Amino acid sequence: MLARRIVPCLDIKDGRVVKGVRFVDLSDAGDPVALARRYEAEGADELVFLDITATVEGRRATLAVVRAVARELTIPFAVGGGVRDVDGINDLLRAGCDKVSINSAAVRDPQLVRAAAHRFGSQCVVVAIDARRTPAVASGFEVVVDGGRTATGLDAVEWARTCEQRGAGELLVTSIERDGTRDGFDLPLTRAIRDACDLPLIASGGAGTIADFVDVFLVADADAALAASLFHYAELAIADLKDALLAQGIVVRRDTVTV
Repeated sequence: MLARRIVPCLDIKDGRVVKGVRFVDLSDAGDPVALARRYEAEGADELVFLDITATVEGRRATLAVVRAVARELTIPFAVGGGVRDVDGINDLLRAGCDKVSINSAAVRDPQLVRAAAHRFGSQCVVVAIDARRTPAVASGFEVVVDGGRTATGLDAVEWARTCEQRGAGELLVTSIERDGTRDGFDLPLTRAIRDACDLPLIASGGAGTIADFVDVFLVADADAALAASLFHYAELAIADLKDALLAQGIVVRRDTVTV
């Protein structure tokens, strides 16, 4: 059985880590390089870096910050935000990340995921799906883009299937309603997408307790679980979380912590 992964997320704005609720009301959470260094030492399996205002500001993710974070890491590192084309993906990979997360551009350019997978390999291509609940689509979950600002009319479950067909290597699925609330992951959303395709799935949005991680692995069958403020403010240690998951029979990597 593959080990489930614990993935801290660094939401970046103006070179600083920030955290909000439902993608708004942002507050400062620290320096991205220092947090990246800390999370690797604490036993994180991967790291996600999202430049959360790059798309709406019409720019790419800040490569200098990507390079600085990448220099500190040996664990896999994904970057998203402001990705518009294959050249932008190439620039991020050359800056030192292992994977690139595509969200808004994947929706707007139907060929981007396929082109990126062909050039760099599916293992480098993560499609981020931000979803909100609505009766307007069959599954009840609609894809939104531009940092949650723009509705697309796309059914999130059907979109996940499409991304798999186009060559994506992984999905990062975030519930808009749960983001930053600590009310638990959206299990129906995560499970619906898990049942729809075979891609590795990172669940995001709502982590608040150890029980939430247990549920997203055992009930929704996510491959990885992402959290931000819970880790940023040292309210839950990754080592303690992994110990608790192991006690529930959930397979995780448990390396020696260096801090």
